[in-house]
Amino acid sequence: MADPATTANDDLELRSTGPEDRDVQVELFNRCFDKAVEKADLEWRYDQSPHGGSVGVLLRAPDGQPVCGFSYSPRRFLVRGDDSTAASCGQQGDVMTDPEWRKRGIASRVAKHCEEETRKLGWPMNWGYPNRRSWSVFLKLGWNSVGKIRPLTFFFDTAARARAERFRDGRLAALLLPLAVRRCGSRRAAAAERAGGDFEARPLERFPEETTELSRAVEPRFDLMARRDPEFLEWRYLRAPSGLHRPFGIYRGGRLRGYVVLQEPRDGVGWVVDLLAPEEEDVAACMATALDELERRGASCARATAVDGSWWAETLGAAGFLPPKPANHLYVYTYHLAESHPVLDVAGDARRWYLTDGDRDDDPIG
Repeated sequence: MADPATTANDDLELRSTGPEDRDVQVELFNRCFDKAVEKADLEWRYDQSPHGGSVGVLLRAPDGQPVCGFSYSPRRFLVRGDDSTAASCGQQGDVMTDPEWRKRGIASRVAKHCEEETRKLGWPMNWGYPNRRSWSVFLKLGWNSVGKIRPLTFFFDTAARARAERFRDGRLAALLLPLAVRRCGSRRAAAAERAGGDFEARPLERFPEETTELSRAVEPRFDLMARRDPEFLEWRYLRAPSGLHRPFGIYRGGRLRGYVVLQEPRDGVGWVVDLLAPEEEDVAACMATALDELERRGASCARATAVDGSWWAETLGAAGFLPPKPANHLYVYTYHLAESHPVLDVAGDARRWYLTDGDRDDDPIG
């Protein structure tokens, strides 16, 4: 392998990637992150999305070893549900630099090249969820911070796994876990009452065509939202490599009124991944279904992430999800690629976007 100590930055080759490079990207990914992936994971993420193929860049050492890589996957956003504004916006993912090649400034070179590649495609902006280390670096590269995103948690019981999750917020929070469980349960009961008793929750093996109309009914309320149609939803959840997502449809009088997607619990922690329903009573029914199913499947707690001040954060809070300590947050940021576009006019406040964990690029969410 090339020696970072004796290899100059100018000797590193920069080029765009395609499907033929997935093996190399897997190699780099598994050197950079604790969670290993396989080739099928990246093929699903980069090549199979109905919103289009990803834009990727790799930086290689003279011996061909990959040392740094970026990828952007398109998400088709609409402004307040207006089809004429639909645009692909590049979701940043898998920003990775081999640990032995870090702190050399090479990631900035890759980032700038990737910006130009996405600009050529006519995408108006790139966006993503940076980690704490990269957030300040990208702000210096011209990115804009547009929101904070936090993990919220619902506690079903006081078992060891729930205590471990609560301990993330401090020793006192862990000691007061029984109070948190009661608070979660009280709000859960109120949400179930709002839902009423005249709905039926059915597991979905396919997403019905009616989901598109549900999405169209919700989109005008949000500045930016990716349309939830069957093609997108089935790629995102039913064909995801983890196989952990479980969608449920909410029906009243035989008519689809909403859906919710949960992720099967692992080590006692489940996730509420996505939810869509135009009416508040159906939102409550979706949330009640998700919590009932996760508890039935053995979860000690349920997780979801939400932008501070967003509709999704308020919905989770109303169902009993508790926020973490103030310091526990990440960011949403954007990078403008065009001088003007309707997407850019409303992109400055992520609180008004429709973002759930289903809008992240990770699989599985947890």
